[in-house]
Amino acid sequence: MSPGPDTIGRATSPEEPDTPMRLPRPAPGTGKWWAVGIIGCTLAVAVIVWIALASNANRITSTTVSYQVVDNRSVVVDFDVTVEPGTALVCEVRAMAANFAVVGSVEVPVPPSSELTSSHRATVRTASLAVTGIVYGCRRAP
Repeated sequence: MSPGPDTIGRATSPEEPDTPMRLPRPAPGTGKWWAVGIIGCTLAVAVIVWIALASNANRITSTTVSYQVVDNRSVVVDFDVTVEPGTALVCEVRAMAANFAVVGSVEVPVPPSSELTSSHRATVRTASLAVTGIVYGCRRAP
């Protein structure tokens, strides 16, 4: 029987008993391209993470918590605002009819808060019966 690898990849010749077979080496001069590729991928991931974090840094989020239709002419809306502490905002709160028409709207000033999330209440006067109330959105106060 001629010398050669056995079933688990060890050399079976008498000169090299039980030594693992060597893997082929990469071609000379390719090591620098591996380094360039690894550095390039690392920089790309760092830039993507930085952009993702920077885009959320000054984000304003408003959420309608609840609403109550008081009568044919008003709706009370409770809402939360999440923004960087110390930022004054103006939020638009809307009352909507069954056909999704806006039947009332009010701009609510939101004073700066020391907390990340603050709760607020607004009463919206309506032109006709509303079935829901929402906080439409918030922007930085001028």
